[in-house]
Amino acid sequence: MHMRTKVTVDKIHTLTGHRDCVYTLEKTQFEDAFFSAAGDGMVALWNLQDPENGELIANLPNSVYGIHYSAQHNVLFVGHNYDGVHLLDYQEKKEIGSINMTTAAIFDIKTFGDHVFVAGGDGRITVMDISTLTILKVIEATEKNVRSLAVNPKKGELAAGFSDHTIRVYDLDGYGLRKEIKAHDNSVFTLKYSPDHQVLLSGGRDAHLKIWDAEANYLKIEEIIAHMYTINNIDFSPDGKHFVTCSKDKSVKVWDAQNFKLLKVIDKARHAGHGTSVNKLLWMPYHHQLVSASDDRTISVWDLQFEY
Repeated sequence: MHMRTKVTVDKIHTLTGHRDCVYTLEKTQFEDAFFSAAGDGMVALWNLQDPENGELIANLPNSVYGIHYSAQHNVLFVGHNYDGVHLLDYQEKKEIGSINMTTAAIFDIKTFGDHVFVAGGDGRITVMDISTLTILKVIEATEKNVRSLAVNPKKGELAAGFSDHTIRVYDLDGYGLRKEIKAHDNSVFTLKYSPDHQVLLSGGRDAHLKIWDAEANYLKIEEIIAHMYTINNIDFSPDGKHFVTCSKDKSVKVWDAQNFKLLKVIDKARHAGHGTSVNKLLWMPYHHQLVSASDDRTISVWDLQFEY
């Protein structure tokens, strides 16, 4: 008999300070600290042990959609729209390099080894070398936006979600195309591998959540109409047992990662959730706290308790 998991949700903090939509969140090397970046061009550092006191790391003239922290290099990569990528030593609050590569928006940044991948609004994935700040390769698949990137080190693959409704999987060795999936009925906004890299989750503007078997050449395992509107982001719990999705429909949903069943809806009516689109999620190792960022200019911190 399958016992239903009970999820209790408490909103424990509301973090304010950004003056525009908060678009993205990113982990640091510490389990209790994370970054946020917003439409105001500000990149901030927050600590869950002292959440009220955010610290400004960088202030850029244009909005920031994509940031990425590489613990290996201790570098924070900031995608500055219509300009390029800035490399920051966030502890010293100083820029250690920058590279102009696009006049388009930068939607996502990921790293693998010494390589950085930048997803652009011009449909290109730019591969650059961290140490030399040189562009090694530009992957051109379509003129439509590259919205999301995910790295699978186990299979040596880079998955990319595009606005032409496809997911393309590239070889991390020579960046050849391994697989092209007509994945959604609209833009693919978010991709996330499970912590064991066995499945890839995708969410799109069509509000559908899809689960792909990364071990079986991306065979579709499941398709769920998960939200009312665009799914903006997906993240897994630190233990890999659950995952969360967030949407333009203002809600955050909590799912069981084994059977893909919906366990909880976090919204304004029931939990004083966000009043507008929820753009990004970060499930932190620190007390398993969940962080969400929204167009309402706030960041919420949630305590989730699971009873089996």
